[in-house]
Amino acid sequence: MPTDHATLTLAQWFSPAYPIGAFAYSHGSEWAIEAGDVHDQATLGAWVRDVLTFGSGRNDALFIAAAYRAQDVTYVDDMCRALAPSAERLKETDLQGAAFCDITSAVSGVDLQGLTYPVAVGRAAQLCALPLELTSQMYLQSFASSLISVGIRLIPLGQREGHMLIHGMAGLCCTLAEQTAQGDLGDLSSTTFLPDIASMKHETQYARVFRT
Repeated sequence: MPTDHATLTLAQWFSPAYPIGAFAYSHGSEWAIEAGDVHDQATLGAWVRDVLTFGSGRNDALFIAAAYRAQDVTYVDDMCRALAPSAERLKETDLQGAAFCDITSAVSGVDLQGLTYPVAVGRAAQLCALPLELTSQMYLQSFASSLISVGIRLIPLGQREGHMLIHGMAGLCCTLAEQTAQGDLGDLSSTTFLPDIASMKHETQYARVFRT
């Protein structure tokens, strides 16, 4: 069972107050909202569930577990960069990873630098002796919360409806964390083509609020 200290450390890492700039990234969903593919609670929920189950959410959990189990995370980090489907998605994981490395090194006293976001999380959790599955669960919930927050702001969607969606993702986050716990990079895959294309379209979107 995780200790209280481990749980509170992870809560700090994945709090919106942790300075990694997650609020600035939409993961391509800003374009999906502009295009009308995401326009209400139901379509936002379907979009986020698919990203978690079949796309970058599941893959990020694999990268977290692989980094957690690796002695040298260089290969894992290279794979994470290579799998980014667009320039903006690479920027998203690279800049958030750099920010996470910087603040976590200062706060927790671990040596982290130059890693993509999920790889940095997995490596930090290993160095801080935090439980892997809880780390992945909370990472995935934080990721889902960020995407839903984009919808709350841009659709716009009410806070109540948004938090109903976040609450409904809890079981999926736990399932994905359990399924990916071995960190087998041979299980990497992505069939979320529309979110990938959305991230490419966002690069040339005329008016936008988010960096990606």
